[in-house]
Amino acid sequence: MSLTASLPEDPVSSDPISGAAESSIQEKRLGERVKALRLKKSMGLVELGRHTGLSASFLSQIETGRVVPTLRNLARIALVFAKDLSYFFEPEPRPLFRIHRANERVKMPQSGTENPAYYFENLGYLVPDRQLDPYLAEFLPPQPGRETRAHQHPGHEFLYLLQGQLQVTHGGQIHLLEAHDAIYFDSGTIHSYQCVGETHARALIISMQGIQQVDPAQRPPTNGPNGSRRLSVVNRPQQSA
Repeated sequence: MSLTASLPEDPVSSDPISGAAESSIQEKRLGERVKALRLKKSMGLVELGRHTGLSASFLSQIETGRVVPTLRNLARIALVFAKDLSYFFEPEPRPLFRIHRANERVKMPQSGTENPAYYFENLGYLVPDRQLDPYLAEFLPPQPGRETRAHQHPGHEFLYLLQGQLQVTHGGQIHLLEAHDAIYFDSGTIHSYQCVGETHARALIISMQGIQQVDPAQRPPTNGPNGSRRLSVVNRPQQSA
């Protein structure tokens, strides 16, 4: 049984004021929203017409933008899909999409030292509330004064070695990576990176945030009489603004 079978179809008003209002309404792309709701329910135009009391041809014109629906017609359609009328006028959610141009990125050195062991580029700094942190890291060959420091942080980490050789220490175990090797590991465990060989190593690193409990036995040694711990991050430095 039609939900509004007793209501006639509303024609598009020729009133100038109504026309201006409908022109503004048209910018909301109402037809596209109606069609998206219908397809999500796998409903045909004829079936939607039976529920709303509107003809399939009229609904087709609404969906294609040839007719601007009145509020009465939108109310009929909203009722079918259990939506409030305001649904059609709320801002449409925009899918997340950001481009980080190569010439716009900034290469940052390791902080806290005059002889950095690595440089990094944050590939996701323009993304708000991101769930992962992507980096392009460049590790320099060993040299007197360059210090390899272990670190840990909640979550998981993925590394793909683009070129060179990289020694990865994770939980006390040492692993040697060659170009095009990839690793995925629990970053709550103490880990560190060190370039080996005569040329620098470059890697794509993705750090995925999370909350993990760390085994106290795996925590780094205390520094100083107050027993404070210093965690230094090699490939995931603090994000710069």
